[in-house]
Amino acid sequence: MKTRSVHVCRECGTTSVKWAGRCPGCGAFNTFDEEVISNDSLRTTPSVATVALAGIGDDVAPRRSTLVGELDRVLGGGLIEGSTTLLFGEPGVGKSTLALMVLRALAAEGTSVLLIGAEESAMQVAQRAKRFGYIPDGLDVASTTSVAAAVQLLHEQRPSVCVIDSISAMSDDGVPGVAGSVAQVRHAAERVCAAAKATGTALILVGHVTKDGELAGPRTLEHLVDTVLRIEGDRYASLRLVRALKHRFGPTGEVGLLEMVNDGLRELPDTALSLRQANAPVSGVVFTVTNDGSRSFLVELQALVASSTGSPRRVAHQVSSQRLSLLLAVLEARCDINVATVDVFAATAGGLAATEPGVDLALAIAVASASVGFTVPSGLVAVGEVGLAGELRPVSGLSRRVSEAQRLGATRVVVPSAGELGPVPGIVIERCESLAAAIAAVRS
Repeated sequence: MKTRSVHVCRECGTTSVKWAGRCPGCGAFNTFDEEVISNDSLRTTPSVATVALAGIGDDVAPRRSTLVGELDRVLGGGLIEGSTTLLFGEPGVGKSTLALMVLRALAAEGTSVLLIGAEESAMQVAQRAKRFGYIPDGLDVASTTSVAAAVQLLHEQRPSVCVIDSISAMSDDGVPGVAGSVAQVRHAAERVCAAAKATGTALILVGHVTKDGELAGPRTLEHLVDTVLRIEGDRYASLRLVRALKHRFGPTGEVGLLEMVNDGLRELPDTALSLRQANAPVSGVVFTVTNDGSRSFLVELQALVASSTGSPRRVAHQVSSQRLSLLLAVLEARCDINVATVDVFAATAGGLAATEPGVDLALAIAVASASVGFTVPSGLVAVGEVGLAGELRPVSGLSRRVSEAQRLGATRVVVPSAGELGPVPGIVIERCESLAAAIAAVRS
């Protein structure tokens, strides 16, 4: 069998007969990897049958619930038979825990499941599973890094749901390169995806990330699978967000909220935060409501202003550093609050990020509160975008934000004057045209 070498870009899949420092397809540097292909395979011409599109029925593919409500929310109801879902995130964020949590719940209901562990032995998987509690019968595990062995298991056992943890550790002796290389990962994904479609197995692949937080491996890996899910969250905090970056069977706007506990992950159908009724209010603390997908989350914003011993520092954690710098300039120029010579620190409490423009008003009030020294009344929530002229602009989903704030115990909300917002029972709505007016209303 004759072979030849080609160079493939790991970012866009462009091929070249020789190596190049820059890919002509996507412009990325140093992304070409050498692959060896068979010339005989190029001569094969498979027969393809056509079908009239108008004659295809309207049947909807059945979904299998994962029995994890927050994951089903992101998946649009559950897993599709024969589909492949790629689950990735930073180390320690809970990828393997979530996958094992799904298999454990399905096995307890009598569904045939299989876990192929390429990074852990069966003993290690068992020890981790026992931390979750009772291990039901029917939860089978196989420890192998062989792609051929994994494909054989899928054809022999034909499980309803299978997890491969992780696809980056799988390899095939017939493909050049070590496990985790571009050629190996793509080949492994192609073979197991084909096997899943042939057997009707809902396949979940666990993937790694690069140092930049992006999915490791070739870019074509995302095109091979049907759904791409990312788990987000600070590994030192408890909250985890599951977000769909790609979903062929539904929208990608849904977000699932989980909490990491001692015995695994716990679902949080509603936000874990509530309005804190502190006995001694502290300056620099303001609540806001941020929209993510179709959900609204209550977020506590905290700001601290301290004397600077040199060049003033601006430190932002889980909030946008660019938005913080903009708001500091507006406070200085439009509200006569001196923040140019002091250190400013801003963060969220609880691990939820707040980077959208809708949290501008709450963040600006928190900095003003910390700088001037006044405290924000308990039960108050601020929502709105701040412009460079100091004006307040309306934000999307304002009615939903205010309703969520009222449901979680807010008694007063400060919002921009513009924007459609009807009366909400049980909450006082204060409309302000400028940031200066909003700060004055909060202080009164």
